[in-house]
This record gives sequence, C-alpha cells and structure tokens, in this order.
Amino acid sequence: MKAVVITKYGPPEVLQIKEIAKPQPKANEVLIKVHATTAHAGDSRIRRSSPWIVVRLLFGFFKPKKNLVPGIEFSGTITAIGADVTLFKKGDKVFGLTGLRLGAYAEYCCVRGKVKDGKQETKGIIKKIPNNLTLAQSAVVASGALTALKNLQKGKVTKGTSILINGGSGSLGTYAIQMAKYYGAEVTAVCSGKNVESLRTLGADHVIDYTKEDFTKTGKKYDVVYDAVMKSSRFKCKKILKPKGKYLNNYWLSSIKAADMETIHNLIEQNILRPVIDRTYEMDAVVEAHKYLDTERKRGNVIIQIEK
Repeated sequence: MKAVVITKYGPPEVLQIKEIAKPQPKANEVLIKVHATTAHAGDSRIRRSSPWIVVRLLFGFFKPKKNLVPGIEFSGTITAIGADVTLFKKGDKVFGLTGLRLGAYAEYCCVRGKVKDGKQETKGIIKKIPNNLTLAQSAVVASGALTALKNLQKGKVTKGTSILINGGSGSLGTYAIQMAKYYGAEVTAVCSGKNVESLRTLGADHVIDYTKEDFTKTGKKYDVVYDAVMKSSRFKCKKILKPKGKYLNNYWLSSIKAADMETIHNLIEQNILRPVIDRTYEMDAVVEAHKYLDTERKRGNVIIQIEK
C-alpha cells in the first residue's frame, strides 16, 4: 500500500511516499481504508522532533523508526475486523484517533481496541461518522474537538463563565468557541484581523486582533484563559485572570473517554458544532500541506485526502 513515511527528522521534504506492507488487524483491532487525514500540529512536531527528547524517545533516537507513518486523526471505512470486535462491522464509515500508534497517512491503518465486559473500548478512539458530515469533513473532528472539550471540562466552563481563547482561528480555537458558547460562556477570542468576522460567525462575543492589541493589556479579567496555540504563558496571563481564574494550555488533560466522543458526535448531529476547513491537499501534495501547516496561519483544519 502507499503511505507517507518520515524518512528523517526535519522540514516537510523529509516526508516521502513509499510502498509498505498493508497492516493486518489483530483480534482486538479494526482495519480501516483511510479516506482522509489532516495536516496536524502533532504530526509536524513529530516530523521536526519537537520537543526533541520526547519525540526521539518515542519514535527513534537517532532517526525515525522504520516506516514511521504519521497521522493522528482519520476518517475511513472499516474493511476487516478482529475476532473480538463487536461494536463495528465491515463497511462502517468511521472517524477517530490513532493515538501514539499514528499511521493515518496511509491507504490503510489499524486501530487497537480492548474488550471489557462485552463492550468494545478503543485505545485509538473511533466512532461512526455523524450523519450530517461527509467522510472528508469527519477526518478533522476527533483531535481538535476532543482536545478543546477536555480543556473546557478542566476549566469547568459553564453558563456565565468568562473565557478568553488565544488562537481562536485554529483547529482547537474554532471548536472551543462553539462549545464554550453552547455551555453558556461569554467568549472573547484572539486572532489576526483577517479572521475577526469568521470568529464572530462562530459565536465569539468579543474578538481581539492581536496585530493591533495585546490581549494581556486590555484591563479585562476572565474566569478562564485558554491558550489554544500555546504561544503565551501562565505568567503573562496571570494579570488577566480573576482571583480564582484558571489558565489552560493543552497540558495535563484527563484521559479521553468514550463519553467524550459521544458528546462531540451529538453536538455535531445537532448542528451545534461544525468543523472549519481551510484547505484540502491530495496525498501526493503532503509536503505542500506541511509547508502550509508550518506557516502557523491555517484557519481551522487542513485535510489530506488519501482516497481519490
């Protein structure tokens, strides 16, 4: 099968398309024919080896492990299931996460699961796609929406919470704005000027253009500051937090549960949550997709189409 392989750590050009062996599902796995994946910040960090020591301890110290295929999130069709899998069948259209196993930048990938009390629990979280999204749209949901949800849960965002979201136009930010509004929060989003109106459309009550104003110097204080792009710090944001305010930045989140995936799925099917898609690249243009990703100027999500 065709797959994108990280041949060495470095710039986008280290991504090469190669023929590698098609994976075979174990008893607790499903085999997925990948329809689409994403140009994800996590994939870029692994490719660049950043943070250096963490990536190299996980994926190869001097060079990447043989046939290291990136790809953290995906959508596709199940083509085979292991003997112990009970919640899915061949032909199901699904979306989800591969976890640290990666592998979605390929024509096929396997997602692990475990059987407990007769129910299928997946380590790489998967679920049937929402009935109001296409396969391609579903590919961009799992990572961004679940990470944003876990942050809002950690911040205990609810009705009346005032929250500032730094990086409002990115994948995490666009999901966080929509969910925070659903929970009844007063949302202030930070972005560049070109994205101001689009964030208002998503539901932001206030938008700060960081090219014109420093959000840490407005004088307003918040219950929660969510640094979705991890460009600020707890120290810098301390002065805009209320006495019992919380600073969040994607670290130290609780584990994703099946109920979290159910929450995201339901919000999408109720048209409360929708993915924002910037661009789509074909698999052959994966280097260009990562060059664009590395500009840090994407709006929402970038799709990499695997299946033509």
